[in-house]
Amino acid sequence: MRNNIILIAFIILKFVIQYSLIGPEYELQRDEFLHLDQANHLAFGYLSVPPATSWLSYIIQLLGNSIFWIKFFPALFGALTIFVVWKTIEELKGNLFALILGASCVMFSVLFRLNILYQPNSLDVLSWTLLFYFIIKYLNNNQPKWIYLIAVTFAFGFLNKYNIIFLILGIIPALLFTKERKIFFNKHLYYAIVLAFVIVLPNIIWQYNNNFPVFRHMKELSDTQLVNVNRWEFIRSQLLYFPGTFIVILFGLIAVLKYHEFKKYHFFFWSFFITIGIFLLLKAKSYYAIGLYPIYFAFGSVYLAEFLRGKAGKIIKPIIIIWVFISFIPVYDISFPNKSPEYIVNNSDKYRELGMLTWEDGKEHQLPQDFADMLGWKELARKVDSIYINLPNKKNTLILCDNYGQAGAINYYSKNGLRAVSFNADYINWFDFDTKFYNLIRVKNAGERENEWKETSPYFEKSVIADSITNKYAREYGTTIFSFTDTKIDINEVVKKEVEEEKW
Repeated sequence: MRNNIILIAFIILKFVIQYSLIGPEYELQRDEFLHLDQANHLAFGYLSVPPATSWLSYIIQLLGNSIFWIKFFPALFGALTIFVVWKTIEELKGNLFALILGASCVMFSVLFRLNILYQPNSLDVLSWTLLFYFIIKYLNNNQPKWIYLIAVTFAFGFLNKYNIIFLILGIIPALLFTKERKIFFNKHLYYAIVLAFVIVLPNIIWQYNNNFPVFRHMKELSDTQLVNVNRWEFIRSQLLYFPGTFIVILFGLIAVLKYHEFKKYHFFFWSFFITIGIFLLLKAKSYYAIGLYPIYFAFGSVYLAEFLRGKAGKIIKPIIIIWVFISFIPVYDISFPNKSPEYIVNNSDKYRELGMLTWEDGKEHQLPQDFADMLGWKELARKVDSIYINLPNKKNTLILCDNYGQAGAINYYSKNGLRAVSFNADYINWFDFDTKFYNLIRVKNAGERENEWKETSPYFEKSVIADSITNKYAREYGTTIFSFTDTKIDINEVVKKEVEEEKW
């Protein structure tokens, strides 16, 4: 009873803190708009992510599409990760100190940062942790049902984010290195693989029917973002994700290698380094590996509890718990959008030292990229609304944006129910040509004003540079809004042709 009350207190505290981490100056983040818009276009796959996020978005839409519910689900997945780590520690026969330490390490960590955004990452971490938990359950009692639960967890993790494949690529060779390789002679493993395949098959069929866009997406990601990833920065980030508590992860790794009670978990040691090695080889983004760590907090907490038995332990244990909290305070001060843009610009040195001002383009900017991606969107939607409302034949207006953030923000914040599109990301598949377009509102990235004016204005009777984004801290600062009315050409046919060209 006591343990359950403490666990519930952790979960409540998680939600309370989670909802306090974003300042009032900030809006939704670029990726969140795309994921929310997928609820309006349900499918078994998307160019950007697998389908699970769209299912959640549909639920959020049914609940009212409010900020509360958008932020609820990543917070829930973070709370469930704490719950699974707690249950893992119980399975490992950990005492109350181990339970509190493990839950605290997961609570006061990078997961707070991950769980503020409505993205697949929060569920990804939960999927990794749950899969590890079911492996431990299987190793402890050898019941086939846990193999099937492992398969189902992998399948739904796969339908959320393909990143979980790298976990399996780390586990398989690690199992072969140890006595637990005997699982490969268990027929239930192969039945479970078939079950997982059946669950993910609709998405695979969708990928096949759409010429496997996941590979194009990976290539684009590699060419535009991963090329700027520094392997040393990847390693450095792993340490920064868990300041003050990484030592517990190290104890966890030592425990699965040396602790006699954890002999059957020996492959967890090799799995960790193989998975990290794969990410380093592929120059992956540092946060891709976050799902690895929660389970090692469980191992480390149990081992530390055993290590600290005795009189000295009674003094050291509360100090360790307090340290976990204290070490998080500097992280709280700098890692979340709870400071105004002006404050960050005026105190940029501490953000620069941690590499937070360097974006995916490899260049340094005024704000961390995620923070800059949470500004300017309401302004954009408001200005597009005001332009739209004054157009002749406004219902016959195509709103075409340069990127998915612009389109999604207009669709979310618009007071007129506007449906913007883009040649970027999933929006390429969401054009509606049933409407005959006579007008065009064109949202163009900063720095491309002159080209758009020269290329498009000759095809309309009236062309106006209507407005632009003026929030200097926004990543979209300088984005221009054009208004083109009374077309001289068939817009639908021109846009259809461009859509087909972009798809190929």
